Amino acid sequence: MSTHDSATDRQERFDHGMAVLTSIDGESGQKVIDSPADISPELGHQVVAWAFGEMYNRPQLAPRDRQLVTLGMLTGLGGCEPQLDVHINAALNVGLKPDEIVEALLHAAVYCGMPKSLNATFVAQKVFAERGVSAHPDSEERSC
Repeated sequence: MSTHDSATDRQERFDHGMAVLTSIDGESGQKVIDSPADISPELGHQVVAWAFGEMYNRPQLAPRDRQLVTLGMLTGLGGCEPQLDVHINAALNVGLKPDEIVEALLHAAVYCGMPKSLNATFVAQKVFAERGVSAHPDSEERSC
């Protein structure tokens, strides 16, 4: 394989990944590339080409299901609030409802612990406020 073919394949993988990333994250997907650009542009490339171009594009799970899994794992890892911000937005973009997101983060408390669940829920609260959505559209149905 020539260097040109390799460079073309690399660019094609990136372009494909960018299309998937944009379909999930909208315009904010560009932040994935921009954030590490000063120190590791290759990391941004790999996130786009591999994570989104290969993994997020697999047909075995629907995009909403992938986001549920991702939210659970990021919550469990802890310390991933910037990534949770991106993926809570993505979850809304692919059709998850705010109350479904909140329920997933509540369920994570059983396996991940209350502090991690709380931190993730606070990120969701911020994202919902920024997007003008409510996890409780019918506040009368809430019970405490």
